[in-house]
Amino acid sequence: MSERDADWQLVRRVQHGDKRAFEILVAKYQRKISRLLARMIRDPSDIEDVTQEAFIKAYRALPSFRGESAFYTWLYRIAINTAKNHFAAQGRKAPTVAAGDFEDADGGDEPFAQPDVDTPESVYQSRQIGLAVNRAIEQLPEELRTAIVLRELEGLSYDEIAAAMNCPVGTVRSRIFRAREAIAQELRPLLDTPQDKRW
Repeated sequence: MSERDADWQLVRRVQHGDKRAFEILVAKYQRKISRLLARMIRDPSDIEDVTQEAFIKAYRALPSFRGESAFYTWLYRIAINTAKNHFAAQGRKAPTVAAGDFEDADGGDEPFAQPDVDTPESVYQSRQIGLAVNRAIEQLPEELRTAIVLRELEGLSYDEIAAAMNCPVGTVRSRIFRAREAIAQELRPLLDTPQDKRW
């Protein structure tokens, strides 16, 4: 059974009054949702509050969930919208993300960095590349940053990102392309890449 099918069975159980099934879904996705929101929100207590609010909204909306998209994608869309509402309620836009916030789930250094090799020079260069990528991501407009984070850090497909961001797949492709171009521009001085090449 696929993960999507397993989630759908849990959703159906929730729709028939099984609260324990929802607890299973929360346990399965709470860390991923918190990680996603940590890339948008700086304050840990706000991350926790927005995560909880996103799950409450999801629970309330589950009776109308029909499975056109994966539960995971649907939940991401709710979390992103909840974060946007959080900032709107405070009268501000989502802040840019600090470079240190782009660590992978296992606490490793920059997810976009090249793998370390033994020489100090290559370790230093990998670190600089990772910092440059994170700097470029920080400076992206919110839509581009969200798209590239969902693709490169969360591993969502273009279709899943389109569903999560509530936009056409073509728009997702365009946003990811523009984000990658911005990242490539930041990396050119470090990699001595010609202007006509991305990497």
